Amino acid sequence: MIDLDRMRRDSGIIGNSDTIEEVLETIIQVAPVDISILIIGESGTGKEMVAKAIHKQSRRSSEPLVTVNCGAIPEGIMESELFGHKKGAFTGAAEDRKGYFEEAHGGTVFLDEIGEMPIETQVKLLRVLESGEFMRVGDAKTRRADVRMIAATNKNLVEESSKGKFRKDLFYRLRTVTVDVPPLRHRLEDLDLLAERFALLFSRSNDIIFRGFSSDAIRVMKQYDWPGNVRELRNFVESVILLEKGNKISSEIVMKHLEPLVGGSGSSPNLPVLVDKSSGQAERELILQQLLFLRQDMREIKDVLSGGQIDRSGEIGYINTGGGLNLKAIEGDVGNLIKSGAIGDMRVKDLEKELISRTLKKFNQNRRKTARALGISERTLYRKINDYGLERRQKNSDNKKNME
Repeated sequence: MIDLDRMRRDSGIIGNSDTIEEVLETIIQVAPVDISILIIGESGTGKEMVAKAIHKQSRRSSEPLVTVNCGAIPEGIMESELFGHKKGAFTGAAEDRKGYFEEAHGGTVFLDEIGEMPIETQVKLLRVLESGEFMRVGDAKTRRADVRMIAATNKNLVEESSKGKFRKDLFYRLRTVTVDVPPLRHRLEDLDLLAERFALLFSRSNDIIFRGFSSDAIRVMKQYDWPGNVRELRNFVESVILLEKGNKISSEIVMKHLEPLVGGSGSSPNLPVLVDKSSGQAERELILQQLLFLRQDMREIKDVLSGGQIDRSGEIGYINTGGGLNLKAIEGDVGNLIKSGAIGDMRVKDLEKELISRTLKKFNQNRRKTARALGISERTLYRKINDYGLERRQKNSDNKKNME
């Protein structure tokens, strides 16, 4: 049996998405077997956490895990760092020194960014993988190291091999099993879990009040590409909490802090709205976008329930006419909640009030279904109903019906 919950706790890898569950299942399967592992994935995806999880679940867990960042070691001393050197081997070698492989004897060596390793060193690394043998720099004595090899890279080693920048025989030897760590944009369903965990860790360690993220803030964050992946998300969350001490993180705050990340003003494909809009216009556009997404989701659900296929021929969108936003290709169901002619130059609050009112009516005043359809919490819905006086309106309507 594969206990994914236990694996999450032990490894610290956060997420319930299918792609992350595949990674966890692979770790559980390969960790006990003493074979080399190649971890691939973009920078910032958490490849080192996967390596640590494999070592922790392996038979070598009581022995050291030695992490080597190949991209941070100068080419001239790479061999000495990995295999050690003999006294007098070169200028500055004042004494015999063990390398990382000797230090990790019985345990695991994690070679991060192995694509940066010089070709000359790759030849000697291949020998260690095949026979466990190596020699210190300046020494003629052959030594042995019993280590497990885990390597990671953000490069395409197949392309690097074709260019002569990475040895094919080493690549084939390393990739006994390959673990592909997905980028954050391919597992956005995990973003809220990641953001909350990073926020709690940072606020507790720095004694900062954290009041949470609004559902709208999370929704906006999920519309950003996060090219720096989990590492970028963590830095972003920590920065926002530090600069917005004591405030609940809203969509407006998120937008304010995302704008510098995409190069200042002007439109950006990485943001959910145009960042040169005012906060009121941005909020209005977000509300309208959610209406459009809701309409599309309901149509797809109807298609599936009726046994048909999802039809995207009438894809919905919106037109920015400058003077105001108008709906396009909207008819029936949720699309009739707000008519295109009713949008005009309405204020954001008017638009939100109308949307909530008509959605309540559509679901026969069922607040749970209404909150779910609008993508907000029931608590937020209750507050907005009270703020807009929608409950009084409903009571008056019911009294009128009773009198009739």
